[in-house]
Amino acid sequence: MRPMDCALTRLTAGMPVIWGGDRVTLVSEALAQRFAPGDRLLVMQDTGALLHVPHGAHEIAAAAVGRARDAFAAMARVSDQAITDFFERFAANLERREIWAAIAAANRRDVEAARARGRGVTRLVASEAMRRDMIAGLRAWRDAPAGRERLVERVDHDGWSVEQVTAPLGVVGFVFEGRPNVFADAAGVIRGGNTVVFRIGADALETARALAAHALVPALKSAGLPEGAAVLVDSAEHAAGWALFADPRLSLAVARGSGPAVAQLGGVARQAGVPVSLHGTGGAWLAADESADAARFSAAVFNSLDRKVCNTLNVCCIPRSRANDLVPAFLDALRRAGEQRGHGAKLHVVEGGEAVLPAEWREARTRVRRADGDHDEPLVETIDEAGLAREWEWEETPEVTLELVADLDEAARLFNAHSPRFIACVIAEDAAARERFYASVDAAFVGDGFTRWVDGQYALNRPELGLSNWQAGRLFARAGVLSGDGVYTLRTRMSQIDNNLAR
Repeated sequence: MRPMDCALTRLTAGMPVIWGGDRVTLVSEALAQRFAPGDRLLVMQDTGALLHVPHGAHEIAAAAVGRARDAFAAMARVSDQAITDFFERFAANLERREIWAAIAAANRRDVEAARARGRGVTRLVASEAMRRDMIAGLRAWRDAPAGRERLVERVDHDGWSVEQVTAPLGVVGFVFEGRPNVFADAAGVIRGGNTVVFRIGADALETARALAAHALVPALKSAGLPEGAAVLVDSAEHAAGWALFADPRLSLAVARGSGPAVAQLGGVARQAGVPVSLHGTGGAWLAADESADAARFSAAVFNSLDRKVCNTLNVCCIPRSRANDLVPAFLDALRRAGEQRGHGAKLHVVEGGEAVLPAEWREARTRVRRADGDHDEPLVETIDEAGLAREWEWEETPEVTLELVADLDEAARLFNAHSPRFIACVIAEDAAARERFYASVDAAFVGDGFTRWVDGQYALNRPELGLSNWQAGRLFARAGVLSGDGVYTLRTRMSQIDNNLAR
């Protein structure tokens, strides 16, 4: 019997939708009213969530992927020197005062609109520092070795040989939050002959349009690359990201942003058969050993709280045996980090640990700047152990959790139980303790200082597409830093010398 093949044109409230093979979700009244002919319904097989993709959002995403797909075929005829020229021209455009003025004006509009909606803008502002980092990143790709036809392995036989060489992967779909600098980072996949489709959050869409119109597209044109080599999905609809990741023409889907949203996007891509690289949950841990130097520890805390990004200090573990000197060092560093930003600090402590805090901390209140404005809150609040899993998304007021532990072994156990298995740093003068901690924590990144070192461009001189944690399991044959030069496949080619070769 042939399966029925007909288009879904309408939904009715209460309609059952099967998911997971043996479960049912019912269509809500609101979804039924929104759904129109031409729209699409994505059924998440792991959660039962029904994702509504309007026809317009689907068409915009599909057209963008189509342009990138055509451009990928054309990239085979583009020289590596032309790709090098593209990165230099993109960087040079960002250096031009009139071009950056247009981008900055668009960014100001984005920031003002986001603030009016009560959204956080810490990562949205296109500052001069961000501009410099973008330019430096693009020039790093300019100077990077060509990514195509690199010899990985050669096997010689009598009369013939086989080589494995790198080859472009294809079209990379990229969905990221409102951070304009990521726009330039993601362009790094072009170094290896790939093409990219961007979808940026609505908060930064005006900035992305300006970056594309004034800097990116002109660089592609003048360098002789196909314009579809980097395409912006020009839609403010959240569903456009789902539509992009549901397109099976993608060779890789990369998502950055908040944990639940990124996990959902990953599910959409996997259901379409598209490999994914997800960068969603952040928050670094710092643990002090009994042998820790108090000054080194305090400096690590302070320098890990300069701004809120994924590698910012989130949880700090101090051994009870050193509470008398390390807790004051920690509190002093937290206080100074707040003063540096002008908005105080906020501390969470796991129940039972509050007794080691001075009374002036336990009884004080503080002004906390959040996305929706300033709030008067207690300076210190207690949480239970499960609260160690929460990543504090602060704006201007550094916010961190303190946990008192018996030793580094307990700190490692708590990290493995509650963290996203991302960053674990340790302060220890005892080298053996330090190495034991590294071996015990199931973390993608480990170090013996401040947590903010975890960054592809800062640490490895390679602009990153994202940082992977081990929350969903260790990665296969790839480091935790996904960079443009890590997006490739292998081609195997044979060279025959003996004309009479046969099997």
